[in-house]
Amino acid sequence: MMIQRHDTKTRMSRAVIHQGVAYLCGQVAGPEARSGDITTQTESMLSRVDALLEEIGSDREHLLSATLYLKNGGDVAAMNAVWDAWMPQGHAPARACVCAPMPSEELLVEISVTAVIPAA
Repeated sequence: MMIQRHDTKTRMSRAVIHQGVAYLCGQVAGPEARSGDITTQTESMLSRVDALLEEIGSDREHLLSATLYLKNGGDVAAMNAVWDAWMPQGHAPARACVCAPMPSEELLVEISVTAVIPAA
């Protein structure tokens, strides 16, 4: 039962894989999008999820669960519009969305996902 850790730092790894399941660390908008609105930040954040999934050999069609954290509850409709366009039809994961303080003032949204690594 080997555990693989990717890009491990002092407090976290960007991804941890165990028995074919990947647990991604929280993803937020990239630095270039952090001054943007919820739509801009959600698009950037999901793009970063795509990149990390690709890096570990998975994709958005293999998501098992997603937890979204919003700074402002009033942003849920705009965030969902981006999410709905991003999520392939028929592949929606189990999902939760909560309001929570963000790690830095400019951030509006964060996501944590779990995904399967499909067999090669």
